Amino acid sequence: MMKRFALMLSLCLAPAAYAADEVVEVWKAKCKSCHGDDGKADTKMGKKESITDMSQPAWQAAESDADIRAAIADGSPRNTKMKAFKDKLTAAQIDALVGYIRTMKAK
Repeated sequence: MMKRFALMLSLCLAPAAYAADEVVEVWKAKCKSCHGDDGKADTKMGKKESITDMSQPAWQAAESDADIRAAIADGSPRNTKMKAFKDKLTAAQIDALVGYIRTMKAK
């Protein structure tokens, strides 16, 4: 319940933010197959590609919003198989995904 509240709060504070259910749909369509529901990359592709667990506090602290935004828009500098989404997602969708990723921080 608190996680959902934090997600909704972060999305409400972001400029031109998408509704919580809309960003979840974008995540499911574009990100989930590799990063999983929770950002832990505990998926077949996540394991195959050794994708980093984005829920880890160390990862969350090391990556700025700009870094995350750039990886979504331009593709990952660490994994060339992560394609760029700048031509498939709007800037508002990318910003909403950054906020959504921030809600995945493990406690």
